[in-house]
Amino acid sequence: MHIACGVNEKGHREIIGLRITHGESSESWSAFFDYLKSRGLQSPKLVTSDAHAGLVASIKESFLGTSWQRCCVHFLRNIMDTLPKKSTSEARSELKELFKTPNLTFTRELKDRFMDKYQDVKGFAKTIEKLDAGFEDAMQFHSQKIELHKHLRTTNMLERVNREIRRREKVIQIFPNDQSAIRIIGAILMNIEEDWSKTKYLKSL
Repeated sequence: MHIACGVNEKGHREIIGLRITHGESSESWSAFFDYLKSRGLQSPKLVTSDAHAGLVASIKESFLGTSWQRCCVHFLRNIMDTLPKKSTSEARSELKELFKTPNLTFTRELKDRFMDKYQDVKGFAKTIEKLDAGFEDAMQFHSQKIELHKHLRTTNMLERVNREIRRREKVIQIFPNDQSAIRIIGAILMNIEEDWSKTKYLKSL
């Protein structure tokens, strides 16, 4: 199931697409994005997602001129997973600070300090490699207003939608066919969007 959520020029959230698929490949994502464009979607300013290789490749191919924002929550979790299990509480705190600082120049300084500090420490090679490789992709939200950062740097909005769908579909367990799934999940998404319409998401727009 591919779902896309967006924020329109007035700052309100919308469900902009739902499609049932039977795989998660670059081709399936490209087909989904073609479907969105056929319904009128033009290249958005920013697309936030996790770093699934097929998804990222399709975003960059389908939306020329669009910035890709790597979800900071997923990225930080991936970095943390490479750290040694013991005696790394200080390093973990330092990594978290990277994603709390609104000033990009200072964030880059913190990142460089971290890499200098731990480059020769045993067990940190993969951590430094992963941080360096994905850092700029995780910082694209800095191109927008500071007031928007917390909303753009993660996929939290979509994660909440997914949790609500899972909560409801557990009752059903098995869908007899794709159309059945689209009807039921579509109804859930319509209710979510109706709730969204009551409040402005990006208030500074």
